[in-house]
Amino acid sequence: MRRRKTRTRRLEVGAALAAALCLSACGGAKQSAPPPPPTFAHTLAASLAAQSDGVAAALAAGDSCRAVALAQRLQQRTVAAINTGRVPAALQEQLSSAVNDLASRVRCTPPPPAPTPGPAAAPQRGRDRGHGKHKGHEQKHGKKHEGDD
Repeated sequence: MRRRKTRTRRLEVGAALAAALCLSACGGAKQSAPPPPPTFAHTLAASLAAQSDGVAAALAAGDSCRAVALAQRLQQRTVAAINTGRVPAALQEQLSSAVNDLASRVRCTPPPPAPTPGPAAAPQRGRDRGHGKHKGHEQKHGKKHEGDD
């Protein structure tokens, strides 16, 4: 009789495995494709991208103070777009993080002031201005320079 019990158990285990395989195959067929990634309006995306390009152009031109102003404006418009629901929830964190990172990295570094002519650079009146630098020098000292024959 023992043989019958072993066969029964083997049949039970085999039937359970077959049922598990069938169920797993059925469950796999019911899965649908992942949902498409969220998107937002092309006009809004193009506008934000153009503003970001403006920040980059100002930096490339060496106008970091203008770049800061443009980055802050981009940040404000992004927050407004998120708050009005124009940006899907799935993209809000990524978009705001990127814009905030950009705004925090741009620093205004004014160019150094142009050099102003000081007293040393101004021509002196009544003194040597580079024309006839040694003129009259011999007369003043009463002797000639070497090589002035």
